[in-house]
Amino acid sequence: MTVTVTIAEAVDEAPLPFPSSPDAHLTDPLTRATLRVQSRMLAATRAFLTARGFQELLPPIIGPVTDPGIRGSKQVDVDFYGHTYKMMTSAILYKQASLLAFDKIFYIAPNVRLEPLETAVTHRHLAEFHQIDVEIRDARREDAMDLAEQLVTHVVADAVAGLPDDLALLGRDTDTLHKAVAASFGRVAHRQATTELTGLGHPQDPAAEIDWQGEEIVSARAGRPFFITDYPKGSRGFYDKEDAQHPGVLRNFDLIAPEGYGELASGSEREHDYASLVTRMRETGENPAKYGWYLDLARRGIPASSGFGIGLERFTRYVTGRQAAWQASAYPKLPGVVSA
Repeated sequence: MTVTVTIAEAVDEAPLPFPSSPDAHLTDPLTRATLRVQSRMLAATRAFLTARGFQELLPPIIGPVTDPGIRGSKQVDVDFYGHTYKMMTSAILYKQASLLAFDKIFYIAPNVRLEPLETAVTHRHLAEFHQIDVEIRDARREDAMDLAEQLVTHVVADAVAGLPDDLALLGRDTDTLHKAVAASFGRVAHRQATTELTGLGHPQDPAAEIDWQGEEIVSARAGRPFFITDYPKGSRGFYDKEDAQHPGVLRNFDLIAPEGYGELASGSEREHDYASLVTRMRETGENPAKYGWYLDLARRGIPASSGFGIGLERFTRYVTGRQAAWQASAYPKLPGVVSA
């Protein structure tokens, strides 16, 4: 897939006025329509996954460790009877563990990340958000990508068919939305995406994750969602599996929405071998001693798997055409903004 967009065509970075009070936000007809669409999207997600044999589980909210791959945001500590626990930034480690009980699982998972203040202008970052978290035992990366594409396509089509009045009230162009998921999603390697971003004048480090400005640029002119694959080793967490055929490349992906909405989801084939996990932890600057319960499970045998997490508020924003992810939350927590 070729990226053909200029820096000027990226989404406007000016922050939106935040609601003055919870009642001003909750009684806004646009908020009400957005939350109705979100509720429908969750129902469609659950129906789609359970029909395919997935077991829904309730994720943990706190734990001794959480996902360290959170792109500059901070974890939140809580006192758990004299022990320092973490609020979940992502339930990835628990998703892997849950496959000891079921072969296919999903969560609707709450997450807390204290995002850097500069992300308040991205329209995509929240300090509190939810993910549609999916994990599949003995699956390859391509299996997870195919499922993510099918799920997004189903949920979008269901919302367009089921809530036309709400989407019309929100001013969403449903023809554009429908066409976006009518064909297969594109795929582009990280190396190609970063090369094209550099050619456009965006200073993207080829060894790093694509930054949020770069994600908006590659998203702005896309006509349908597409995957960015094969991030370089060192740019992601220790649980993303390295490609045995291409050392230094990870078997992972991001799903990017069109129209400038940016990243919707991240996923990967998972590392599950004990020795490899310890090595990767050390390579990424993590102390294996912090991950005792997880590594104990890995030593006894965690299943091979692949999975992904779709940001619910970001996904809702895309479907409803809202300008910012906080507009897709009943009680939004914007980085740096003290609110209810």
